Formats: sequence, C-alpha cells, structure tokens
Amino acid sequence: MTKAEKVQFVIQTLEELYPTTPIPLDHKDPYTLLIAVLLSAQSTDARVNTITPKLFEKADNPYDMIKLTVEEIREIIKPVGLSPMKSKGIYGLSQILIDKHQGEVPANFDDLEALPAVGHKTASVVMAQAFNIPAFPVDTHIHRLMYRWNLSNGKSVAQTEKDAKRLFPKELWNKLHLQIIYYGREYSPARGWNIENDIITTTIGRKSVINAKK
Repeated sequence: MTKAEKVQFVIQTLEELYPTTPIPLDHKDPYTLLIAVLLSAQSTDARVNTITPKLFEKADNPYDMIKLTVEEIREIIKPVGLSPMKSKGIYGLSQILIDKHQGEVPANFDDLEALPAVGHKTASVVMAQAFNIPAFPVDTHIHRLMYRWNLSNGKSVAQTEKDAKRLFPKELWNKLHLQIIYYGREYSPARGWNIENDIITTTIGRKSVINAKK
C-alpha cells in the first residue's frame, strides 16, 4: 500500500466511523471556546465541561472576566489543574482582548499566539473550530496515531503537524483532526489498547508497533 493509498484509507475509514464531528468542548462563541481550550491543557474535555459553566456563569466575556480577580478565577478552575498559570492567562488575555482587539478574539495566528497562555495548538483549535479557518491542531492522540500509522516519525508535535498538513487535503483538516481524536480515544488509546479493534493501525501501521503490542 502506497502512502497515498494509506492516506485515502484513513480518510475513508474515519468518514465512515465519524460522519459528524461535534466539538468536544462546550462553548457558545470564540471567547468561550478560547477559554475552554486553554483550560483543557493537561486535562480532559469532560472535566473542563464540568468547570466552564461555573466560570461562564460569572464571566462569559472579557469585560466581565477582568472584574474577577486572578484568585477568584483560580478557585473556580482549580479542578482542571495548572490553575495558577491558567488563571493568570485567562485574566491577562481578557485584558489584552479589551485593550487591543475591542473585546473580540482575533482570527489570526499571530495575534492569538501573542496572548498569555495561548500556544500554537490552542490557537489552531480556535482558528479551526471558532472561525472555520483551515488548521490542524495536534494533540496527544493525533501525535500518537500519526506515528502508529507510519505517517510521521513521532519526533515532535511540530513535525507531526507538518506531515499531517502535507499528506491530507487542506479542505479536510478541520474535520479530520477531530475524527482522528475520536478514533484515538475509541480504538487506539495510549493505555488499554486492544489492537484487534484498531483497524487502521493493523492495516497501515508500523510493523514494530503492531508486533510490540502482540
């Protein structure tokens, strides 16, 4: 199977399994999505979705957010982890959005990545899911599966993103990155992996990965 055939197999299989791709993080606009994605670092989407209603009840826009203190934000978001850094980031980026962007989340990478606590992955998620601008956010699932599927060398997230963008059609990026995440969680997790259920890896994956699992 050529690499092009492998890519097409991935696309077709994921489309059959996940024809629709709801966004995992609950939100209502670009600002609440930005905050939810920031909170999801080293946490789970499920846990974030239990915390954001409490936070957004008090402040679902930057103007209300800066009325809270960093400590008040921290107390609310503490269950998701990394709360000292995340609370400072939420307060700081909210102030910047007011000062520099009329309270709106900017729809470009440079301005997003200039915000406190917002890295390239967070910016990519916002660009893709809030603004429908092609991006390929790489989380741990995508990084793991691109390596298992022998579509990237696994050396870095940056390289995985570069390879994904090179291999997959741009018009599919926004949906495909979610499909891969769903697949990784259901069929190809890091722990408790039952390779017999993982049709993509067993069909196109690295022999070393498959043999090591057997």
